[in-house]
Amino acid sequence: MTPATDSRSTRPALTARRRRAPARPRASDKRERILRAAIHLFARRGFFHAQVADIAQAAGVASGTVYLYFRNKDDLLVSIFDRTMAEAIEEGRKALESVTDPIARLDEIARLHLARVGRDRDLAVVCQIELRQSVKFMERFSSTRLREYLGIIRDAIAAGQQRGVFRDGLKPTIAAKLFFGMLDEMATNWVLSSRRYALEAESALVVDLFVNGLASRPVVPVARSGR
Repeated sequence: MTPATDSRSTRPALTARRRRAPARPRASDKRERILRAAIHLFARRGFFHAQVADIAQAAGVASGTVYLYFRNKDDLLVSIFDRTMAEAIEEGRKALESVTDPIARLDEIARLHLARVGRDRDLAVVCQIELRQSVKFMERFSSTRLREYLGIIRDAIAAGQQRGVFRDGLKPTIAAKLFFGMLDEMATNWVLSSRRYALEAESALVVDLFVNGLASRPVVPVARSGR
């Protein structure tokens, strides 16, 4: 006859089996930690002075782990820009789905653009300053995500021309670059300024100047003298 088992003797084993094993960090979590560490160090030390080993230490991973997700430091910078622009494009398109008025569309684009820059200063420093110190990076970025982002602005301007809100005779692509340039300069000035202010609040001024200009009435352009 089998002796009765003391329930108390099996309790620790049952408890151990029921206890959850520590959750292992997901690959996406590690990649995100590495990206955030890179953004922070690129912003504080500069892209060219930041080391992969320092990024790994800040992310709490081994140096070799960084290379499981990124080829090198350049790839980190590319990934930061690609993700930032992908999010901006997705956010912009989604926000404009229910906006039909051409000026309101530009206003929404400006607000989202400056709000995005203003909520993450380290990321703004990387995108507005560090990224632009390399011609190689700028050439690559101008032909990929940036072109797609400019297309959103261009479409809003072209739609305004079709509805008679914006005047004909202007190339929507050039107008889109001018509008982006205004937003971009406001963002860069915010990054470099020692004054702290809400960048998003400047969006209405940008749209007003772009749509209405500086003149209180139509001005005839001064003809260029021949040389």
